[in-house]
Amino acid sequence: MGDLLVFFDGDHEGTVIKPADLKPNDPPILAWAFDPEKKVPRDGSRLNQITMMRYEPVKLDPEEAANAADGIVAYSAICTHQQCTVADWLPAQQILRCPCHQSEFDLALGAKVIAGPAPRPLPALPLKVSDGALVVAAPFTSRIGGEKL
Repeated sequence: MGDLLVFFDGDHEGTVIKPADLKPNDPPILAWAFDPEKKVPRDGSRLNQITMMRYEPVKLDPEEAANAADGIVAYSAICTHQQCTVADWLPAQQILRCPCHQSEFDLALGAKVIAGPAPRPLPALPLKVSDGALVVAAPFTSRIGGEKL
């Protein structure tokens, strides 16, 4: 709790993510949690990867809205099947697909599994906005990764 979030890669790698950086319905981004005291990302393990996306707040159901900040949702980017990084965005379907075994997740519906062998949704990471930045508000809502971690 209290960690900031930073871009995982690209032109803004390592930069603190602000709500304005995410536009509604843009593809999801990958992020790391960032320790604000030590001033370093928690990037020692790929299991720390987070996927984030912004929706219009009214399009989120109440449970997802409770974990979101201004329509921005965050989930573990680690598949609940075999721990692969879930990063394939299918824009026509508006779903996230795991490249390893094709589990599909709907981020607007709590990262619910809509296809594939994943046994459960991606764990949500509750967010809040503080001093203009996205901040981790609470621990993940469930265990990260598959059952064998």
